[in-house]
Amino acid sequence: MLPPLGESILSKSVNLSRKFSRLVHPKPVPGMYQTHNSSWMRAGAGEAPVIALLTRHLNPGIAVLTLYVAALTLGQRFTTSYGFLAILTFVLAGQLMTRPQFEVVSRSMMWRRDLGRVLSEWGCVVVLLTLFGLLFQLAAAYERSVLITWFVITPFALVLVQETARKVATWRRRFGAIRRRLVIVGATKIGCELAARLAREPWIGSVDGFFDDRQPARMPREVRSRLLGRFRDLAEYARRNQVHAIYVCVPIMAQSRIRSLLSDLRDSTASIYIVPDLSAYDLLQARFGEIQGIPLLAVRESPFCGTTGILKRVTDVVLAATALLCVAPLMLLIAIAIRRSSPGPVIFQQRRYGLDSTEFLVYKFRTMTVCEDNAIQQATRDDPRVTPLGRFLRRSSLDELPQLFNVLKGNMSLVGPRPHAVAHNEYYRKLVSGYMVRHKVRPGMTGLAQVNGQRGNTGSLQKMSRRVQFDIEYLNNWSIGLDLRILLKTVLVVLRARRAF
Repeated sequence: MLPPLGESILSKSVNLSRKFSRLVHPKPVPGMYQTHNSSWMRAGAGEAPVIALLTRHLNPGIAVLTLYVAALTLGQRFTTSYGFLAILTFVLAGQLMTRPQFEVVSRSMMWRRDLGRVLSEWGCVVVLLTLFGLLFQLAAAYERSVLITWFVITPFALVLVQETARKVATWRRRFGAIRRRLVIVGATKIGCELAARLAREPWIGSVDGFFDDRQPARMPREVRSRLLGRFRDLAEYARRNQVHAIYVCVPIMAQSRIRSLLSDLRDSTASIYIVPDLSAYDLLQARFGEIQGIPLLAVRESPFCGTTGILKRVTDVVLAATALLCVAPLMLLIAIAIRRSSPGPVIFQQRRYGLDSTEFLVYKFRTMTVCEDNAIQQATRDDPRVTPLGRFLRRSSLDELPQLFNVLKGNMSLVGPRPHAVAHNEYYRKLVSGYMVRHKVRPGMTGLAQVNGQRGNTGSLQKMSRRVQFDIEYLNNWSIGLDLRILLKTVLVVLRARRAF
């Protein structure tokens, strides 16, 4: 179930759901939304059971299998400890690793892409498992040679098995084991895009062509030769040619036309999908959901709903606690140096906007001779307010270390959009479109913008707009693997960059 989305978005979603219900049920159906079990909305896009099983569980299954093989090969019994490790690996791999793709591309490109992606994602799994073992002192329960062997062979096993699965699926389709025929209703922009993507996923089926009532001159040039007929010809074509799936890509506002299509197809065994064109909307983590059987279309949502929010928070706490234990002596030395080098508090506190625009106090080592909260002036090169020690701390980002306590308190995350001073927020929210969308998640100690050259001063509107674009890109593409890659890249950026003053 989705959390409340805001009155306007929720009302639009419910209105959209009502339009869908009128299309599917021309006459009112009593009790349609009365119970949770009456929901007609289910996840999935009609893929074959074998393909669905492979895409969801192939990577976690292979990771567990290689652990079992490594243990047995090196003469170790697969004890309860290894069973616990297998379960944890299955969960992490399922969350962190990209589902295998079976689209048609060149073989050399596929191998290079798969190996690079798998090495990166498996590396993230290994890092989390290592931190988990160190934090709970579990390393003694496992043979080191087994773990090293397992860590090394798993990515190559994953690539090999994915390539084998891809070849098997291709072979099955080539020799007729996969004979799903598809048609698209509406030679629209979204219909053409769907056809192109289906061509890269041939195990879903092959597209026979398009049905459309418009004149060919009004259609995209690439689909004119694939026109199969008008809307009224669809039902007969589907019956004679045993069509498996029909994708309706006409505008959702054409309700009477869609109702007529569904009525004509009542006796057809083909699966029917309505493909809404959402390209006109500014989407953020768009997804479908339901509340007691009423379907919802979220057009703006946090990426951390449900279990992903728990996974994000657990990762933050584990990594922040581990980092704090490692840097505690360094933080103590910095605190002593600040106290002795200039008068004033060691920790500088400033109000920032956090999750859902709630204010919180962010902690930093004091680097200036002043402790301003409401000022909008950012630090500049050779700023006289910055102390000599503060200049070094700001360049090396060591002044940010106290924010580890913000992470543990729940005000911040290790990775996310960087929090700005309240005065900056109030200024830029009126000038930069989508600025406040950044506050759909907890702010971070580092972020995608910072590792892509947007670290330091944001004195111009162009710089702030660019930073916001990276923040929104992060929200749309979040994964634990992305977080870990940003953290690793942050270390390199801090060592090389000189943009922080």
